[in-house]
Amino acid sequence: MKIVVVTISDRASKGVYQDISGPAIVDWLEKAITSPCKIERIIIPDGEEVVRDALIDLADNQQVDMVLTTGGTGPSPRDQTPEAMKVVLEKELPGFGELLRQVGLRQTPTSILSRQTAGTRGKTFYLNLPGKPAAIAMSLDAVFPAIPYCLDLIGAGRIETDPDVVVSFRPGG
Repeated sequence: MKIVVVTISDRASKGVYQDISGPAIVDWLEKAITSPCKIERIIIPDGEEVVRDALIDLADNQQVDMVLTTGGTGPSPRDQTPEAMKVVLEKELPGFGELLRQVGLRQTPTSILSRQTAGTRGKTFYLNLPGKPAAIAMSLDAVFPAIPYCLDLIGAGRIETDPDVVVSFRPGG
């Protein structure tokens, strides 16, 4: 199982500020996942082409099982992660974005501005997450129960979770 966390930010990619969202995702994953896996982080600038090319490379050339992104999903002109995802994904799974916005609204009214989505390309699962660490944990708590089964369905690597952190749902299992 190989997971890559992609922080999408012009400023973080230039070292103008420290990426805190990528490490927050990794911390949550390390607590939740009990099966062997390799987790890597990369930071890339905003922009549809840059994001598209990085996400395609992770699936097609690096055979990554799961890609979790943070950043680039708002309404500002440089926020182009959803546009890149539309090109990358073979199958969109809009329920993830719907749930993420719903959960986010419990914390802040600006969650409605998020354009997060999820989907698959071959045997790779992609999920866009928010940028604030507290929102990341809340979001992963909400959507992660479905992710292990999704990975099973697309033929990606299998993951098991710590039920004290998150209970995975697998029908019949």
